[in-house]
Formats: sequence, structure tokens, C-alpha cells
Amino acid sequence: MKALVKHAPGDGNVDILDVQEPSCGENQVTVEVAYCGVCGTDIHVLHDTFRNYPPVILGHEFAGTVVEVDRQVRGVQLGAKIAGLGATAVTCGRCQYCLSGHFIFCSNRRGMGHGVDGGFARFVVMRPDQLYRVPDGLPLEEVALSEPFAAAIQAVTEVTKVRIGDTVLISGPGPMGLLCLKLLVAEGVKTIVAGARCDGARLDAARRFGAAAVVNVGERNLLDVAREHTDGLGVDVAFECAGHEGSVRGCLESLRPLGRYTQVGICGREIQFPIDQVFYKQLTLTGSVCYTAQTCDRMMKIYAQGRIRVGDLVSAKLPISEWRTAFDLCMEKQALKVLMFPE
Repeated sequence: MKALVKHAPGDGNVDILDVQEPSCGENQVTVEVAYCGVCGTDIHVLHDTFRNYPPVILGHEFAGTVVEVDRQVRGVQLGAKIAGLGATAVTCGRCQYCLSGHFIFCSNRRGMGHGVDGGFARFVVMRPDQLYRVPDGLPLEEVALSEPFAAAIQAVTEVTKVRIGDTVLISGPGPMGLLCLKLLVAEGVKTIVAGARCDGARLDAARRFGAAAVVNVGERNLLDVAREHTDGLGVDVAFECAGHEGSVRGCLESLRPLGRYTQVGICGREIQFPIDQVFYKQLTLTGSVCYTAQTCDRMMKIYAQGRIRVGDLVSAKLPISEWRTAFDLCMEKQALKVLMFPE
């Protein structure tokens, strides 16, 4: 089968290669991939700014159909439409983090798409606990956003615990920022979304999705806008979703004293930021990475209730042979979410 492979360490070294189809092993299932989303992590792996273990098939945001089930597996049906949550592909299962559900911090952990083979191929094999059956009628292109949606759910509802009455800033209107926005709007939280000059289409999407205000920081001062919407106080909560030094600075400056800051985006490099803002304002800083099994259970309930739909983030669908175009659309911010499908 054709697959998008990081075949050697270093910047680049990604190509479409012919690889052997994976075999369904003991206590495993085989999934035929329908769509797999291009994520910022994939781009970091391309440029070798995110840990990876080549040779490895990229892609971790995928949805598909179960086509083979090992005879020892129970509770998984052939033909089931599933979301593949691949972050737990390898864990020890015994450390304090695995036992508490925070598997992302297991020192042995490897996820799909960078640590083990991922979803930019026709087939993947997984353990049954990595599969989440989705409600009937939910399109698989929408299901392919489950992995980033779960990460947004953790950031907004579990780590930061935003409350109605708060005013929130999202800096970075990429897919993660827009997914956070959808959750906040559904909970009735007033949300400002900020982006750069190149984010015009994404800021337009934020406005459509219910942002109280959008800010092009190349044209307006972010702190001025934050004060306009908070009677001069500053925002209660800031989600940094861009992974950019200027965005981090803008979030810290826009927060009120005793405000809360959550890092959602990956910077991929060392940055400088005004740490004294944290001291003088007595800010609470935290990060949110990945998700837990409990987060995924919550996501399935959100899907079932139907109040939030995420399919309108998908703006392009391309075959994996056009991966360079797909990656460029993301890097140049010419799309919201780009999905690729196997050939």
C-alpha cells in the first residue's frame, strides 16, 4: 500500500513509499482509513522539531471502518465506524501516569504518526481500547477531527475549567483555536479570537462560529481590544493556540490580574516572554497536552448530543499523493482543516 513515511531522521526525509499492509495481530483490529487530518505535529515531524522514530508512517488524526477483528477481541464489530485515538499506541501501563489516566506522561509512550505507524495509509492496526465507535450518521470526515477535538475539550473543560461569565481570549485561529472557540460558544462564554495578518480567512471563520470579537493584531492593539470588552480590566482566561512568541506575549499582556493562561499550541523552539507579567499579575499558567480516556468518553457524549458540529472546519480533502500541497495549505494558513485520504 502507499503511505506517507518519515524514512530517516533530520529535516525533511518524508515521501510517499510502497509499504507492506499491516497484519492484524493478537488482540488487535484492522481499520481501513477514510480520512486523516494534517496536524501541526505532522509538520513538526517533517522538520524534525517533534520527537519521532523513523521509519514511521505519519498521521494520527484519523477515522475509518473496522475491517478485521482478531478472534480474541470482544465488543468490536466488523463495519463499525470509529475514531482512532492513537496517542496510547505504546505505554507501560504500570507507572503512576498510566494508572491515573495521564498516559501522555508515561516515559515509554509512543503515539501513532511519530512513534509507531499512523494513518496516512489505507490500513492501520490498533488495540480495541484505542477505538471509539461514533454515533450513527456522523460523517467520517467530521470524525477525523476527533483527536484535536478531544485535545480542545481537555484544554477548555478539564484543565482550565472556564465558567460562564468569563471573558476569554483565544490567540491563534487555527484548527485547535477554532475547536476551543466552538466549545466556549456552546457554553455561552464571551470569546475574543486574535490572529495575524495572514489569518484573514481563519478570523472570518471565527466570526461565523460565534466569536464576540476578532482581532487582526497587525491592524489593532490586542490589549486595547481586550480592555474594550472587559471594562478596562483585561480578559479572565487566555488560550495560546498559535505557538508563537508574539502570541504568548499578547496573551500575558491581555490578562487581568489573577487571570489564567493555558498553553495549547506547540512552539517547537525556545522563546522569550515577559515572565514579570506572571509575577506582578499573580497569573496562573498551565499547559494542556493531548487528552485522557475520560476526555474521549466526554467527546462521545458531546457528539451524541449534537450541539456542537466540527465538520465545517474541513476546508480541503486531498489524496495522500498530494501531501506537499496539503502541508503547504496548513503552513501558509490557506485552509482551516485539511484531510487526506488513501489511494
